[in-house]
Amino acid sequence: MKTARVAFAGAVHSAVPHAQGVQLADGRVLREDEVVWLAPFDVGTIIALGLNYADHVKELAKELTVTAKDEPLVFLKTASSVIGHRGHTPWPADATFMHYECELAVVIGRPAKRVKAAQAMAHVAGYTVCNDWAVRDHLENWYRPNLRVKNRDGGTALGPWFVSADEVPDPHALGLRTLVNGRVTQQGRTSNMVNDIPALIEYLSSFMTLAPGDVILTGTPEGVVNVDAGDEVVCEIDGIGRLVNTLVAEA
Repeated sequence: MKTARVAFAGAVHSAVPHAQGVQLADGRVLREDEVVWLAPFDVGTIIALGLNYADHVKELAKELTVTAKDEPLVFLKTASSVIGHRGHTPWPADATFMHYECELAVVIGRPAKRVKAAQAMAHVAGYTVCNDWAVRDHLENWYRPNLRVKNRDGGTALGPWFVSADEVPDPHALGLRTLVNGRVTQQGRTSNMVNDIPALIEYLSSFMTLAPGDVILTGTPEGVVNVDAGDEVVCEIDGIGRLVNTLVAEA
């Protein structure tokens, strides 16, 4: 089932897809632009992966010193960075290289502590689309993101839909793509992850407890390019959704 959370007429509503936009739980049908889209679930800890697609590692090969023996590159983000579908992400006035990252977001549904890969998928509630923005200007180096790069207000777009795990037979067989102002600039497949979802859950739960609402951002494929204020960026994942995000000049 696909569900969303939207704000309308001073209240937060659950919603489902409708041919004309969205249908609220009370039966009202509204256009997409009549509601404010929120993250489609109550967001807990945001756990983000860097360099988790083989082609993206190759894309950045000149800047990296990564080997197959390295542990997953993981960093955390706070709820203050989250915005929803059709949201506006600030483009910093001093930025010269800011880019999108289309990612499959995995939502935890059951607490996970020391879970083995073979049992890991039982702890997944579902999925959504993420655009995990990065401001390259502030990288200390190309593969160790710091807070100004990744934890900016409005820099983690999630949505529009939460898709339950039972509706996604194989999350490792999905196409991803990004369009900038209607032009496809990034394409990939989740089968190209370096560490797949069970491996990530086993790794993370070996030293931290994953709780319901925690979300794992599983990385992005190659094809990240610089974007500017005013650009509309659309991240699509087959069967999961189409997430629209617009860059606006930072006040």
